[in-house]
Amino acid sequence: MLWILRFSGFFSAALVMIILSPSFQSFPPAEAIHSSNLDGHLRFPLLLSPADSLTQLSFRKSTIFRNADECGFSDHQSRGKTSVCYPSLVHVAITLDVEYLRGSVAAVHSILQHSMCPENVFFHFLVSETNLESLVRSTFPQLKFKVYYFDPEIVRSLISTSVRQALEQPLNYARNYLADLLEPCVKRVIYLDSDLVVVDDIAKLWTTNLGSRIIGAPEYCHANFTKYFTADFWSDKRFSGTFRGRKPCYFNTGVMVIDLVKWRWAGYTKRIERWMEIQKSHRIYELGSLPSYLLVFAGHVAPIEHRWNQHGLGGDNVRGSCRDLHPGPVSLLHWSGSGKPWLRLDSKQPCPLDALWAPYDLYGRPP
Repeated sequence: MLWILRFSGFFSAALVMIILSPSFQSFPPAEAIHSSNLDGHLRFPLLLSPADSLTQLSFRKSTIFRNADECGFSDHQSRGKTSVCYPSLVHVAITLDVEYLRGSVAAVHSILQHSMCPENVFFHFLVSETNLESLVRSTFPQLKFKVYYFDPEIVRSLISTSVRQALEQPLNYARNYLADLLEPCVKRVIYLDSDLVVVDDIAKLWTTNLGSRIIGAPEYCHANFTKYFTADFWSDKRFSGTFRGRKPCYFNTGVMVIDLVKWRWAGYTKRIERWMEIQKSHRIYELGSLPSYLLVFAGHVAPIEHRWNQHGLGGDNVRGSCRDLHPGPVSLLHWSGSGKPWLRLDSKQPCPLDALWAPYDLYGRPP
Protein backbone atom coordinates (compact mmCIF):
# COMPACT_ATOMS: atom_id res chain seq x y z
CA MET A 1 0.00 0.00 0.00
CA LEU A 2 2.88 2.37 0.81
CA TRP A 3 4.34 2.09 -2.68
CA ILE A 4 0.93 2.39 -4.32
CA LEU A 5 0.40 5.73 -2.59
CA ARG A 6 3.85 7.01 -3.47
CA PHE A 7 3.66 6.20 -7.16
CA SER A 8 0.00 6.91 -7.83
CA GLY A 9 0.74 10.56 -8.64
CA PHE A 10 3.36 9.69 -11.21
CA PHE A 11 1.19 7.00 -12.80
CA SER A 12 -1.66 9.46 -13.25
CA ALA A 13 0.65 12.03 -14.79
CA ALA A 14 2.20 9.43 -17.08
CA LEU A 15 -1.25 8.43 -18.30
CA VAL A 16 -2.00 12.08 -19.11
CA MET A 17 1.30 12.33 -21.00
CA ILE A 18 0.58 9.25 -23.11
CA ILE A 19 -2.85 10.58 -24.02
CA LEU A 20 -1.54 14.02 -24.95
CA SER A 21 1.72 12.97 -26.58
CA PRO A 22 1.56 9.55 -28.27
CA SER A 23 4.97 10.05 -29.95
CA PHE A 24 6.76 11.13 -26.78
CA GLN A 25 10.17 9.72 -27.76
CA SER A 26 10.63 11.44 -31.10
CA PHE A 27 13.01 14.31 -30.28
CA PRO A 28 16.80 14.19 -29.70
CA PRO A 29 18.36 15.53 -26.48
CA ALA A 30 18.65 19.27 -26.03
CA GLU A 31 22.12 20.71 -26.45
CA ALA A 32 23.10 24.37 -26.10
CA ILE A 33 20.77 27.10 -24.82
CA HIS A 34 20.74 30.02 -27.21
CA SER A 35 20.00 33.70 -26.77
CA SER A 36 16.50 34.71 -25.76
CA ASN A 37 14.44 37.81 -25.10
CA LEU A 38 11.91 35.84 -23.06
CA ASP A 39 13.60 35.95 -19.65
CA GLY A 40 11.13 38.50 -18.40
CA HIS A 41 8.27 36.07 -18.97
CA LEU A 42 9.97 33.18 -17.21
CA ARG A 43 10.45 34.49 -13.70
CA PHE A 44 8.36 35.79 -10.82
CA PRO A 45 7.71 39.52 -11.30
CA LEU A 46 10.35 41.45 -9.38
CA LEU A 47 8.70 44.83 -9.29
CA LEU A 48 8.42 43.99 -5.60
CA SER A 49 11.40 43.33 -3.37
CA PRO A 50 12.28 39.65 -2.77
CA ALA A 51 10.86 39.91 0.76
CA ASP A 52 7.55 41.31 -0.54
CA SER A 53 7.45 38.69 -3.28
CA LEU A 54 7.93 35.96 -0.69
CA THR A 55 4.88 37.06 1.28
CA GLN A 56 2.78 36.41 -1.83
CA LEU A 57 3.97 32.81 -2.07
CA SER A 58 2.03 30.13 -0.25
CA PHE A 59 2.52 26.37 -0.29
CA ARG A 60 0.34 23.56 0.98
CA LYS A 61 1.77 21.33 3.68
CA SER A 62 3.30 18.15 2.27
CA THR A 63 2.25 14.66 3.24
CA ILE A 64 4.57 13.14 5.84
CA PHE A 65 6.64 10.38 4.26
CA ARG A 66 8.03 7.57 6.43
CA ASN A 67 10.77 5.02 5.88
CA ALA A 68 9.85 1.54 4.75
CA ASP A 69 10.72 -1.29 7.12
CA GLU A 70 13.68 -2.26 4.94
CA CYS A 71 15.46 1.02 5.71
CA GLY A 72 16.55 -0.08 9.16
CA PHE A 73 16.32 3.46 10.52
CA SER A 74 13.49 5.85 11.25
CA ASP A 75 13.82 9.25 12.82
CA HIS A 76 10.19 8.89 13.86
CA GLN A 77 11.06 5.74 15.81
CA SER A 78 14.29 7.15 17.28
CA ARG A 79 12.42 10.28 18.49
CA GLY A 80 15.45 12.45 17.94
CA LYS A 81 16.99 14.82 15.46
CA THR A 82 19.45 13.33 13.02
CA SER A 83 22.90 14.88 12.75
CA VAL A 84 24.06 15.95 9.31
CA CYS A 85 27.01 13.61 9.90
CA TYR A 86 24.85 10.49 10.33
CA PRO A 87 26.46 7.90 8.01
CA SER A 88 23.25 6.51 6.48
CA LEU A 89 22.06 9.82 5.06
CA VAL A 90 21.65 10.64 1.38
CA HIS A 91 22.78 14.25 0.88
CA VAL A 92 21.03 16.43 -1.71
CA ALA A 93 21.90 20.08 -2.44
CA ILE A 94 19.44 22.46 -4.11
CA THR A 95 19.35 26.26 -4.39
CA LEU A 96 16.41 28.25 -3.05
CA ASP A 97 15.41 31.65 -4.34
CA VAL A 98 12.09 33.44 -4.69
CA GLU A 99 11.95 33.22 -8.48
CA TYR A 100 12.39 29.45 -8.69
CA LEU A 101 11.10 28.48 -5.24
CA ARG A 102 8.05 26.77 -6.67
CA GLY A 103 10.28 24.48 -8.71
CA SER A 104 12.57 23.71 -5.75
CA VAL A 105 9.61 22.76 -3.55
CA ALA A 106 8.26 20.44 -6.26
CA ALA A 107 11.70 18.83 -6.61
CA VAL A 108 11.89 18.11 -2.88
CA HIS A 109 8.33 16.77 -2.87
CA SER A 110 9.11 14.40 -5.75
CA ILE A 111 12.23 13.06 -4.03
CA LEU A 112 10.33 12.30 -0.83
CA GLN A 113 7.42 10.72 -2.65
CA HIS A 114 9.56 8.26 -4.60
CA SER A 115 12.12 7.40 -1.94
CA MET A 116 11.89 4.11 -0.08
CA CYS A 117 13.76 5.76 2.81
CA PRO A 118 12.65 9.43 2.74
CA GLU A 119 13.71 9.98 6.35
CA ASN A 120 17.28 9.18 5.31
CA VAL A 121 17.45 12.09 2.85
CA PHE A 122 19.11 15.27 4.11
CA PHE A 123 18.65 18.45 2.07
CA HIS A 124 21.26 21.21 1.90
CA PHE A 125 19.57 24.40 0.70
CA LEU A 126 21.79 27.14 -0.73
CA VAL A 127 20.29 30.62 -0.40
CA SER A 128 21.23 34.24 -0.93
CA GLU A 129 18.12 35.45 0.92
CA THR A 130 17.72 34.80 4.64
CA ASN A 131 13.94 34.49 4.95
CA LEU A 132 13.20 31.17 3.24
CA GLU A 133 13.80 28.67 6.06
CA SER A 134 10.43 29.16 7.75
CA LEU A 135 8.60 28.63 4.47
CA VAL A 136 10.41 25.34 3.91
CA ARG A 137 9.70 24.26 7.49
CA SER A 138 5.99 25.00 7.20
CA THR A 139 5.73 23.10 3.92
CA PHE A 140 7.80 20.10 5.03
CA PRO A 141 7.47 20.03 8.85
CA GLN A 142 9.58 16.89 9.32
CA LEU A 143 12.14 17.45 6.60
CA LYS A 144 15.81 17.00 7.45
CA PHE A 145 17.53 20.06 6.08
CA LYS A 146 19.95 22.87 6.71
CA VAL A 147 20.09 26.29 5.05
CA TYR A 148 23.47 27.66 3.95
CA TYR A 149 23.85 31.32 3.14
CA PHE A 150 25.84 31.96 -0.03
CA ASP A 151 27.20 35.49 -0.22
CA PRO A 152 26.73 36.76 -3.81
CA GLU A 153 29.80 38.97 -3.43
CA ILE A 154 32.03 35.87 -3.35
CA VAL A 155 31.47 35.29 -7.03
CA ARG A 156 29.96 38.50 -8.42
CA SER A 157 33.25 39.91 -9.71
CA LEU A 158 33.96 36.64 -11.54
CA ILE A 159 30.67 36.47 -13.45
CA SER A 160 30.74 37.58 -17.07
CA THR A 161 27.75 38.43 -19.24
CA SER A 162 25.91 35.47 -20.70
CA VAL A 163 23.42 34.73 -23.48
CA ARG A 164 20.60 34.98 -20.93
CA GLN A 165 20.41 37.27 -17.92
CA ALA A 166 19.03 34.44 -15.78
CA LEU A 167 22.34 32.60 -16.20
CA GLU A 168 24.24 35.50 -14.61
CA GLN A 169 22.64 35.22 -11.15
CA PRO A 170 25.28 34.57 -8.46
CA LEU A 171 23.28 31.74 -6.91
CA ASN A 172 23.79 29.75 -10.12
CA TYR A 173 27.44 29.54 -9.11
CA ALA A 174 26.85 28.40 -5.52
CA ARG A 175 27.42 24.76 -6.53
CA ASN A 176 31.07 25.68 -7.14
CA TYR A 177 31.39 26.21 -3.38
CA LEU A 178 29.59 23.15 -2.00
CA ALA A 179 32.84 21.70 -0.70
CA ASP A 180 33.39 24.85 1.36
CA LEU A 181 29.79 25.40 2.48
CA LEU A 182 28.91 21.88 3.60
CA GLU A 183 30.27 20.26 6.74
CA PRO A 184 33.56 18.33 6.33
CA CYS A 185 31.76 15.14 7.40
CA VAL A 186 29.63 15.34 4.23
CA LYS A 187 31.75 13.32 1.85
CA ARG A 188 29.40 13.09 -1.12
CA VAL A 189 26.46 15.13 -2.35
CA ILE A 190 23.92 15.03 -5.17
CA TYR A 191 23.50 18.48 -6.70
CA LEU A 192 20.13 19.14 -8.39
CA ASP A 193 18.73 22.12 -10.26
CA SER A 194 15.39 23.63 -9.21
CA ASP A 195 13.49 22.85 -12.41
CA LEU A 196 13.24 19.08 -12.20
CA VAL A 197 11.37 16.23 -10.55
CA VAL A 198 12.71 12.83 -9.51
CA VAL A 199 10.46 9.86 -10.34
CA ASP A 200 12.68 7.10 -8.98
CA ASP A 201 14.38 6.35 -5.68
CA ILE A 202 17.12 8.95 -5.17
CA ALA A 203 19.17 6.31 -3.31
CA LYS A 204 19.88 4.65 -6.66
CA LEU A 205 21.59 7.82 -7.90
CA TRP A 206 23.37 8.22 -4.56
CA THR A 207 25.11 4.85 -4.88
CA THR A 208 26.67 5.72 -8.26
CA ASN A 209 30.19 4.33 -8.52
CA LEU A 210 32.43 7.30 -9.28
CA GLY A 211 35.62 5.25 -9.32
CA SER A 212 38.55 7.66 -9.38
CA ARG A 213 36.44 10.54 -10.73
CA ILE A 214 35.40 13.68 -8.85
CA ILE A 215 31.94 14.00 -10.36
CA GLY A 216 29.41 11.78 -12.09
CA ALA A 217 26.77 12.92 -14.58
CA PRO A 218 24.96 11.70 -17.70
CA GLU A 219 27.16 12.50 -20.71
CA TYR A 220 26.06 13.32 -24.28
CA CYS A 221 29.03 12.56 -26.49
CA HIS A 222 27.10 13.02 -29.74
CA ALA A 223 26.58 16.73 -28.99
CA ASN A 224 28.72 19.24 -30.89
CA PHE A 225 31.18 20.04 -28.12
CA THR A 226 32.97 22.79 -30.04
CA LYS A 227 29.99 25.14 -29.91
CA TYR A 228 30.23 25.59 -26.15
CA PHE A 229 33.32 27.76 -26.68
CA THR A 230 34.21 30.65 -28.95
CA ALA A 231 36.34 30.48 -32.07
CA ASP A 232 39.04 32.44 -30.21
CA PHE A 233 39.15 29.69 -27.60
CA TRP A 234 39.72 26.93 -30.13
CA SER A 235 42.32 28.93 -32.06
CA ASP A 236 44.38 29.68 -28.96
CA LYS A 237 46.33 26.59 -27.88
CA ARG A 238 46.87 28.08 -24.42
CA PHE A 239 43.16 27.47 -23.84
CA SER A 240 42.06 24.66 -26.15
CA GLY A 241 45.12 22.68 -25.13
CA THR A 242 43.41 21.94 -21.85
CA PHE A 243 41.51 19.17 -23.67
CA ARG A 244 44.66 17.57 -25.05
CA GLY A 245 44.64 13.89 -24.19
CA ARG A 246 41.00 14.01 -23.12
CA LYS A 247 37.82 12.90 -24.88
CA PRO A 248 35.48 15.64 -23.69
CA CYS A 249 31.72 15.19 -23.84
CA TYR A 250 28.92 17.60 -22.99
CA PHE A 251 27.19 17.03 -19.66
CA ASN A 252 24.45 19.02 -17.95
CA THR A 253 25.50 20.42 -14.57
CA GLY A 254 21.93 20.36 -13.23
CA VAL A 255 22.34 16.76 -12.06
CA MET A 256 25.69 15.76 -10.58
CA VAL A 257 27.02 13.35 -7.98
CA ILE A 258 30.09 14.96 -6.37
CA ASP A 259 32.88 13.41 -4.31
CA LEU A 260 33.52 16.26 -1.88
CA VAL A 261 36.55 14.61 -0.29
CA LYS A 262 38.46 14.54 -3.58
CA TRP A 263 37.13 17.97 -4.55
CA ARG A 264 38.45 19.52 -1.34
CA TRP A 265 41.79 17.74 -1.53
CA ALA A 266 42.50 18.83 -5.10
CA GLY A 267 41.06 22.36 -4.80
CA TYR A 268 38.58 22.21 -7.68
CA THR A 269 36.81 25.41 -6.63
CA LYS A 270 40.01 27.35 -7.38
CA ARG A 271 40.34 25.62 -10.76
CA ILE A 272 36.85 26.70 -11.74
CA GLU A 273 37.49 30.23 -10.52
CA ARG A 274 40.67 30.41 -12.61
CA TRP A 275 38.74 29.66 -15.80
CA MET A 276 36.14 32.27 -14.83
CA GLU A 277 38.95 34.82 -14.50
CA ILE A 278 40.24 33.87 -17.95
CA GLN A 279 36.73 34.23 -19.33
CA LYS A 280 36.51 37.78 -17.98
CA SER A 281 39.62 38.84 -19.88
CA HIS A 282 39.42 36.70 -23.05
CA ARG A 283 35.73 35.86 -23.62
CA ILE A 284 36.18 32.17 -24.38
CA TYR A 285 32.51 31.11 -23.96
CA GLU A 286 28.98 32.52 -23.84
CA LEU A 287 26.91 30.16 -21.69
CA GLY A 288 26.90 31.02 -17.98
CA SER A 289 28.34 28.60 -15.41
CA LEU A 290 28.38 25.45 -17.57
CA PRO A 291 31.58 25.96 -19.63
CA SER A 292 33.86 26.28 -16.61
CA TYR A 293 32.72 22.81 -15.54
CA LEU A 294 33.34 21.46 -19.02
CA LEU A 295 36.83 22.95 -18.97
CA VAL A 296 37.69 21.33 -15.66
CA PHE A 297 35.85 18.02 -15.85
CA ALA A 298 34.84 17.08 -19.43
CA GLY A 299 36.57 13.85 -20.33
CA HIS A 300 36.97 13.00 -16.64
CA VAL A 301 33.33 12.39 -15.69
CA ALA A 302 31.99 9.14 -14.28
CA PRO A 303 29.13 8.32 -16.68
CA ILE A 304 25.63 8.00 -15.24
CA GLU A 305 22.67 6.53 -17.13
CA HIS A 306 20.75 9.08 -19.21
CA ARG A 307 17.57 8.13 -17.35
CA TRP A 308 18.86 10.36 -14.53
CA ASN A 309 18.69 13.55 -16.58
CA GLN A 310 15.96 13.67 -19.19
CA HIS A 311 16.88 17.31 -19.79
CA GLY A 312 15.80 20.03 -22.20
CA LEU A 313 12.08 19.70 -21.38
CA GLY A 314 11.85 23.46 -20.96
CA GLY A 315 12.13 23.69 -24.71
CA ASP A 316 14.46 25.88 -26.66
CA ASN A 317 14.04 29.63 -26.71
CA VAL A 318 11.38 29.81 -29.40
CA ARG A 319 8.04 30.83 -27.95
CA GLY A 320 5.57 27.97 -27.89
CA SER A 321 8.11 25.21 -28.47
CA CYS A 322 7.73 21.93 -26.61
CA ARG A 323 10.12 19.02 -26.19
CA ASP A 324 9.42 15.32 -25.83
CA LEU A 325 11.28 12.70 -23.82
CA HIS A 326 14.51 11.20 -25.06
CA PRO A 327 14.29 7.51 -25.91
CA GLY A 328 14.73 5.19 -22.96
CA PRO A 329 13.66 4.84 -19.31
CA VAL A 330 13.08 7.85 -17.07
CA SER A 331 14.20 8.45 -13.47
CA LEU A 332 14.45 12.26 -13.54
CA LEU A 333 12.66 14.87 -15.65
CA HIS A 334 14.50 18.17 -16.12
CA TRP A 335 12.90 21.32 -17.54
CA SER A 336 16.20 22.94 -18.49
CA GLY A 337 15.87 25.64 -21.11
CA SER A 338 13.74 28.75 -21.06
CA GLY A 339 10.27 27.34 -20.43
CA LYS A 340 9.32 26.36 -16.88
CA PRO A 341 6.31 24.09 -16.30
CA TRP A 342 4.71 26.15 -13.50
CA LEU A 343 4.63 29.28 -15.64
CA ARG A 344 3.22 27.48 -18.68
CA LEU A 345 0.58 25.76 -16.54
CA ASP A 346 -0.44 29.06 -14.95
CA SER A 347 -0.70 30.69 -18.36
CA LYS A 348 -2.98 27.85 -19.58
CA GLN A 349 -0.46 27.11 -22.35
CA PRO A 350 1.31 23.99 -21.06
CA CYS A 351 3.45 21.61 -23.02
CA PRO A 352 2.29 17.95 -22.83
CA LEU A 353 5.10 16.90 -20.49
CA ASP A 354 4.28 19.66 -18.01
CA ALA A 355 1.51 17.31 -16.82
CA LEU A 356 4.28 15.17 -15.32
CA TRP A 357 5.48 18.05 -13.14
CA ALA A 358 2.03 19.14 -11.93
CA PRO A 359 1.40 16.33 -9.34
CA TYR A 360 4.40 17.52 -7.30
CA ASP A 361 3.39 21.18 -7.24
CA LEU A 362 2.45 22.34 -3.72
CA TYR A 363 1.90 25.98 -4.64
CA GLY A 364 -1.28 27.60 -3.37
CA ARG A 365 -3.32 27.63 -0.21
CA PRO A 366 -5.19 24.50 0.90
CA PRO A 367 -8.87 24.34 -0.10
